[in-house]
Amino acid sequence: MSNNNLPLAVTPPMGWNSWNTFGWNINEELIKGIADKFVELGLKDAGYEYVVIDDCWSEKERDGQGRLVPDKNKFPNGIKSVADYVHSKGLKFGIYSCAGTHTCAGYPGSFEHEFVDAATFAEWGVDYLKYDYCYRPIHSVGENLYKRMGMALRNCGRDIVFSACNWGNDNVCSWIRESGAQLYRSTGDIQDNWESIKNIAASQLDKQCFGGTYCWNDMDMLVVGMKGKGDNTEVLGGEGKLAGCTDIQYKTHFALWAMMNSPLMIGCDIRKISDEALDILKNKEVIAINQDLEGRGPYCIKQWNNPDRVFTLIKPLHGGDYALGMFNLSDNASEMSLQFFDIGLPYASGFGLSFHNCHNGEDEGVFTERRAIRLEPHDCRVYRCKLVKK
Repeated sequence: MSNNNLPLAVTPPMGWNSWNTFGWNINEELIKGIADKFVELGLKDAGYEYVVIDDCWSEKERDGQGRLVPDKNKFPNGIKSVADYVHSKGLKFGIYSCAGTHTCAGYPGSFEHEFVDAATFAEWGVDYLKYDYCYRPIHSVGENLYKRMGMALRNCGRDIVFSACNWGNDNVCSWIRESGAQLYRSTGDIQDNWESIKNIAASQLDKQCFGGTYCWNDMDMLVVGMKGKGDNTEVLGGEGKLAGCTDIQYKTHFALWAMMNSPLMIGCDIRKISDEALDILKNKEVIAINQDLEGRGPYCIKQWNNPDRVFTLIKPLHGGDYALGMFNLSDNASEMSLQFFDIGLPYASGFGLSFHNCHNGEDEGVFTERRAIRLEPHDCRVYRCKLVKK
């Protein structure tokens, strides 16, 4: 149980992770600078709270007692001093390990070191652990490895959010909740391009029933604001490949992740973020949909003449409101026509829906029977709707 007597991850975790932009190139000053910017840019006030170091933070060997050792060049004052600095800003601190013998970048993993590593993380003041899946011995069972780390974290003496990251393998959604994890990756790694965003979202439309309160379906970190820049060529698509999205595509990316209850973990360099990207990430009305206390997944109504690329997500919210996200993932402008009969609101009921636009804050009126809008390519519209008498 957490210090405020509530379980961890009542709503999807929000924060920042170093991997998308910085990859291997991380250090103490970078993480402290990110924490400073969290406060300065208003991201903390918007609900983002975790500052997470990804892979490549440790030495290549454990010490004589079998404990992980921070890289003395990258983190000369150790991990605890960085965690203390992040905590001094009113934020929470996260770190990375792996269920295998080594991390994906070849540093020591936590395989058969789960309990000592959990105790070490607790001693350092860690609040969040991302737990990857590389270099797992082929005769070990991944499900059991995540249960082992889940047990270790739950008994380490500190509240630590457990972010399981096995990329959607091994039918993870069927057993991950029992492992004790608070979130679980359901996809491969995201890249900073529209095809990656579109394909990840499409792959999860039929899996919204599996995530929920205390164990969230993680569609990977956000690429909003990256604009094709960073040290991590994997996220940029590899050497020589075009990367980056338009602000419209980033807006749709953020809306999809929010509507589908994915944790919102920023991946760009917030020290250089554009005003447009910051506005997307700080949209309080879209964030409120993601952070709704009931944590209900949306269902999907597809446009009849373009069902694979144009659709509406409908999400019941605490208190009786509904979130409606209309999306056009195609390369052409399209109408999205939502028939209210299909969401349980027949014309004969005597009720309609009031539409509040979560992007510009405007009320667009009351509609009955259906709502049809034109969406430009790759664009979206997110509404908060209330049931009203006609």
